[in-house]
Parts: sequence; C-alpha cells; structure tokens
Amino acid sequence: MPDPVASEIRLRRASRLLEVTFSDGARFELPFEYLRVNSPSAEVKGHGPGQEVLVVGKENVGITAIEPVGQYAVKLVFDDGHDTGLYTWRYLHELGREHRERWAQYLERRARSGR
Repeated sequence: MPDPVASEIRLRRASRLLEVTFSDGARFELPFEYLRVNSPSAEVKGHGPGQEVLVVGKENVGITAIEPVGQYAVKLVFDDGHDTGLYTWRYLHELGREHRERWAQYLERRARSGR
C-alpha cells in the first residue's frame, strides 16, 4: 500500500493547530506543541536509539511558516527558532494516527523527569 499523500494543509494559528488532510481520506488536527516535541530533527530524535531528547516548555510555541519540500514533505518553522527536520507525509500521518498514545507517553516522560 503506497504512503498517503497530504492533499491539504491548513495552519490554524489562533487554535495552534495544523490541520492535515490526506489522499486516503484521513484528516488530523495536530497541535503545534505536539509537532514541536515530536520533531523528526536530530535535535529531538538524536542520532540513534536511546538518544532522544525530552523537549519541554513548548506549550505556547507557534508555527510561522510551512515550507514545501518536493512532493513528499514540509519543513515547519517554529517561532522558537526551530526549523530543522522534515515532516514527511508518512510521518505526519503517523503522528495523526498515533496522537493520543504518543501524547500520553510524552506527558508521562515529562512527569517522570520532573520538568
């Protein structure tokens, strides 16, 4: 089965949501904070398993720009200066499908860290 392709992306600044609609009919509203703390960048993911960085303090982060990258991804420019990491259609779809579970895991990690 081919990867879904984003057919529409809307930046909803007031509600701090990125709305993404895909070719398979899926539609997700992804909070800016969720996207920032799950950035696919090396700054967040590290360079290998076990090197992930817990990003905190991004409750009020904004997205200032969405830059297309070919036909397969976008680069999100956050107002905290973070602009590395490509959000492929596959990764955005995965973030949408797994939003509830990933967010719960993030909150648990954050609580354990005391931050």
